[in-house]
Amino acid sequence: MLYLSEILIQHHELETFDGLLNIVREKAGSEMFFKMDVKPSFPDTPPNWEDQLEGAFVGVNSVTR
Repeated sequence: MLYLSEILIQHHELETFDGLLNIVREKAGSEMFFKMDVKPSFPDTPPNWEDQLEGAFVGVNSVTR
């Protein structure tokens, strides 16, 4: 199980939501489930952040902001 909070703790260098999307895409190949247990607090976090993170995890190439 991949937890969003764990990603944010392990990658404290992240400064943008797009950077977070890249990490989720990288980790998706080795995990079966993704739990969004916190809301990312980046200045560029879009209103549909959950949909975008889910899309990144399941391999959707483009999600509209």
